[in-house]
Amino acid sequence: MNKSKRPFTKSKRSFRKRLPPIQSGDRIDYRNMSLISRFISEQGKILSRRVNRVTLKQQRLITIAIKQARILSLLPFLNNQKQFERSESTPRTTSLRTRKNIDLFFN
Repeated sequence: MNKSKRPFTKSKRSFRKRLPPIQSGDRIDYRNMSLISRFISEQGKILSRRVNRVTLKQQRLITIAIKQARILSLLPFLNNQKQFERSESTPRTTSLRTRKNIDLFFN
């Protein structure tokens, strides 16, 4: 009886180690716009630490730098370029309650 000691072993996958988004020489500063803009979504939101793949200390510094850049108007608070674009094919819905319905209701 030669049974395997571990019948449910996981297969070892090879994976590529990702480079860190912030190198040791990069300064996290509100003036470094090329670095800061990598950590902002298209809507202008600050991306999470898991998405950024940075450490907790780096994420805090990035957040502070982004907020300082926003206050100094180097970055927008919101990036809504398609804000309130409405297609012509979908008209606004009109109120179902017309004048006749209101008169019938109160009389």
